Amino acid sequence: MKRYLSVWFPGWPLTRLRRARRQPTSTSARPCPGDRPAEPIRKPFVLVEDGPHGLRVAAANASARTLGISAGLGFTDARARCPDLMHEDIDREADSRALSRLGHWMVRLSPLVALDGPDGLMIETTGCDHLHGGEPAMMENVASLLERNAIPHRLGLASTPGAASALARAWPGHILADGEEAADLTELPISALRLSQEAETLLKRFGLRQIGQLYGIDRKALGRRFQSRSAADAVLLRLDQALGLRHEPLAPLREAPSHVSRLPCPELLLATEGVQAGLEWLADDLCSRLADIGEGARAFGFHAFRADGEVSSVAITLARPVRTPKHILRLFSEKLDRIDPGFGIDLLMLEARRTGPMETSAPALSGDLAASETDPVLLSALADRITAKLGEGAVQITEAHESHLPEQAERKAGFDGHLPAPAGPHVSHGPRPIRLIEPPEEIKVLAEVPDGPPLRFIWRRVPHAVTRADGPERLAPEWWTWTAPPPPSASPEGVDRKWLNPKLDRRADAAFIARIRADLEAADPGEPVANLPRARDYYRIEDEEGRRFWLFRQGLYEDGRGGAPLWFMHGLFA
Repeated sequence: MKRYLSVWFPGWPLTRLRRARRQPTSTSARPCPGDRPAEPIRKPFVLVEDGPHGLRVAAANASARTLGISAGLGFTDARARCPDLMHEDIDREADSRALSRLGHWMVRLSPLVALDGPDGLMIETTGCDHLHGGEPAMMENVASLLERNAIPHRLGLASTPGAASALARAWPGHILADGEEAADLTELPISALRLSQEAETLLKRFGLRQIGQLYGIDRKALGRRFQSRSAADAVLLRLDQALGLRHEPLAPLREAPSHVSRLPCPELLLATEGVQAGLEWLADDLCSRLADIGEGARAFGFHAFRADGEVSSVAITLARPVRTPKHILRLFSEKLDRIDPGFGIDLLMLEARRTGPMETSAPALSGDLAASETDPVLLSALADRITAKLGEGAVQITEAHESHLPEQAERKAGFDGHLPAPAGPHVSHGPRPIRLIEPPEEIKVLAEVPDGPPLRFIWRRVPHAVTRADGPERLAPEWWTWTAPPPPSASPEGVDRKWLNPKLDRRADAAFIARIRADLEAADPGEPVANLPRARDYYRIEDEEGRRFWLFRQGLYEDGRGGAPLWFMHGLFA
């Protein structure tokens, strides 16, 4: 049985504006049947926004509401009722960002917190109420937290998000037992179902003002009275979600952690030493829980919930699952100075994410590391320390990549605690340079014959005379990974011709591939062939001073694939 706590903030745009400007207020924020003013300005004040018929009132303070000015009223009509009406443009984006920050702060209650419209939060409290002494005590704690920060609110708790939201909006402070939704929601107004203004107005025209009046109504008849079937389905969907007949999915503000350890602070923490001591207790407690199930975690998040409604957080990532408190504390010690106590911290929380089984044996290493008997666990710990100091992605390894082009034979990847398997033997037709220039640099070359080795070349503005040359070593282009830039013209049969692309079925045999290539080259003489990649001819060159270079000619003369071939410097020999 799941339980949900709905937190509704009436007049949230005004509350957000007041908090942003840090204006003092004496307004009590404890939930009550009546509305409480969320804006300390005593004069009539409203927030306006553009509507289909011009400016309209989006939110109004208590002074404005006493004059009959409410949300949805045209701004012209509002000014007619109060010529001295103060107003500002509403900032929906700022309201949404502030509500999200408040939602992250409410994670102190439950890992699953989601937005509920533009002015509410939905908290899944399943299995969390015991941390507060039961559901009534939990609601009292939430009310105290929000009251301390002068945030007007209304609460409702039920077994469905729809029922909890209806309670918060129409019967605040109540708790519904599982299975009592249909009976207890009967007399609540239909506005508690979070319907659109148009749907609510239309239902009232039909004489439907309470949720219970929708129970026995013929659904097909209701659909015929709405302008569209979708509008009627939206009403019935909200009703079924409130009664638990249909599931209401929630979009959490963040991914729920695998394991959480909490430490409430009887007295507000104002110094880093107290935060450090709390983290040590949390690390021991969380690692003991992970040890009980034989798992470790590759990511940890440390959160300090401040009394002023802000959250200060730091996180670490690891190369492999760990559950050693000493190692975790060592990584967090590099970041604890980022925790700002502010006006005091009243709750500390440590989360474990990306959990998995611990490795019982170390894999065998290969190459130079195997010869030095390097411990992979110690290697991962070193990578974790470097990552904690320099950031995620700072530690990388080189992996072999299946490609015969020299600059693509290797690639870098993030270190995940495991060394790559050794690459298979590479077949080459000659020695390879000790240094590869990436990317290859274009050079000017003078050759005796068009497709022969160079006699002289200029690299980085320095001329070199060639005394010896070895080659060519021809490397064919990887044309199966190439996509033609221009769109193909229609074939004579009226069907667009497909160009070669990397998504070509790898199971196709060589004859099929050759047939496709020949078909492409015959489609439009000159254009497809001119766009195909060109082969490379590599040469090992020695100049008059004994320096050795590795360079290549890209393309051949009169190959029909572009202009004259280009020469590139690609490597240096010892």
